[in-house]
Amino acid sequence: MFELNRDFEYPITTLCEIIGVSSSGYYKWKNRPACEHELDTEELATKIQRIYDESDSTYGVERVHLAVNRELDGVFNIKRIRRVMRIMGLSSVIRRKRPNYVKSIPEHTYKNKINREFSSTKPNEKWFTDVTYLKICNTNVYLSAIIDTYDQSIIAWKISRINDYQLVKDTLDLAFEANPKAKPYIQSDRGSQYTSGMYREMSLKYGFKISMSRVSKCLDNQPIESFWGTLKSEYYYRKKFASFESLVLGIEEYISRYMNKRYVKKFGGLTPSEFRALAA
Repeated sequence: MFELNRDFEYPITTLCEIIGVSSSGYYKWKNRPACEHELDTEELATKIQRIYDESDSTYGVERVHLAVNRELDGVFNIKRIRRVMRIMGLSSVIRRKRPNYVKSIPEHTYKNKINREFSSTKPNEKWFTDVTYLKICNTNVYLSAIIDTYDQSIIAWKISRINDYQLVKDTLDLAFEANPKAKPYIQSDRGSQYTSGMYREMSLKYGFKISMSRVSKCLDNQPIESFWGTLKSEYYYRKKFASFESLVLGIEEYISRYMNKRYVKKFGGLTPSEFRALAA
């Protein structure tokens, strides 16, 4: 009622008549001293707001509940924390479930045919592929790439703002445009792009054989996982990017340097491009 009077200038007497209370009763209630419970709630709300702000808005009810009880040596009920946070309009800005989200069901799965036999005797025998995310201006973008274990060459790569089937399709198209006679095994994880009908159609189109990592066995895809670690530690974590375009240009420059300037001891000091050229 106070908000209606303050924000819309409705008369207090009229509002009291609508809800069936006397004006004198309203003012008596309004001017009463705050009770101990209300003061305690105000103090709790102040504490919650500070903890929430210090977490950079990432704490949800459970973490705020833990933090409040640690700081105040209290036993605040999580339902009370949730109620106060709801009134204050506070919620974690991360890990929100998408409305009506339905987990995708794999259309096609395949055995781990490579079975961690990472060595290759010639180019285009075994390729490994994956999608990783990079952050730019607090937004995720997605990098898809294919690596050849023979010479650690990056066969193809593509960056997109969306992690979808098209990203994987575009990466495959680029790989086979550059290597039209290749008929490799391609190892991937069991992400939805790789278990889709689209990916199976691409395998029939280009004649590559599919091998998939076992569930929760990321080391089955170790060559591309290792490349992600190299790219991020040598370049991505050490740079700042002002735009999507600057990130794309930066990744392009790094991969060019990786291919043509990064010397590999087991290749006798040659770069991936130089070692690959020897087999041509």
